[in-house]
Amino acid sequence: MICLMDGRVIISQSPGKVNLLTPDGKLEKQLTISGKARSVTQINQDTIAITYPNERAVKMFNMEKETVTKVIKLDKVCWGLSFSNNSFAVGLDNDEIRIIDLEGNTLKSIPVQSKTILDFFVHCNDRVIYSDYTDKAVYCVDESGTHIWKYKQDLSFPAGLHGLCTDSYGNIFVADYVSNRIIVISKDGKDSKVLISEKDGSKNPWCICFKRNESSGFICDGRGTYLAKFNVSCR
Repeated sequence: MICLMDGRVIISQSPGKVNLLTPDGKLEKQLTISGKARSVTQINQDTIAITYPNERAVKMFNMEKETVTKVIKLDKVCWGLSFSNNSFAVGLDNDEIRIIDLEGNTLKSIPVQSKTILDFFVHCNDRVIYSDYTDKAVYCVDESGTHIWKYKQDLSFPAGLHGLCTDSYGNIFVADYVSNRIIVISKDGKDSKVLISEKDGSKNPWCICFKRNESSGFICDGRGTYLAKFNVSCR
């Protein structure tokens, strides 16, 4: 799930449905995209990109014309996807996050050691933050793969990107599926707090996204059938 530049929301829902929602969370339309879509990211106002693990491909898609504009074939199974600085970060199997340009050329390969597939991560400011829900941890590495920090406090099942997202200050928001909580981690990985818990109405949060330049966002469950909006205030 991602919040688009114009405030609308995209949810890639199993088994491959891609739903476009209005800024207030109502279904606008289901995009006619074939195949089993996985992770989604936005390139520009009109274009999104989606991973297709079964096809080992990243496809760029024009939302207005509802057409595929480009297909990038990869040599490994691709899962998570993030777009930053005019390039993609793609999660390949469980051991590599590859930075590629819009033509599919490899710019950098980041080796990682994850016990689970690289489905959820954020690439920004020359760092990659990813979750390993088997290891019950969130990691931050630089573009050479060197570990910067590891967060493992009180996490039961960190669902990661798009159950893992950052705000404009670099704080990391993690959807902890089993404990029904949203946890925020400081950008240096040293501090954290529970932002939303089950008593606040959180129901098996799997994906989380922030609206651009706003202190609000959305949470949804693993099936894409429950959607909630949240606001963050400084106190």
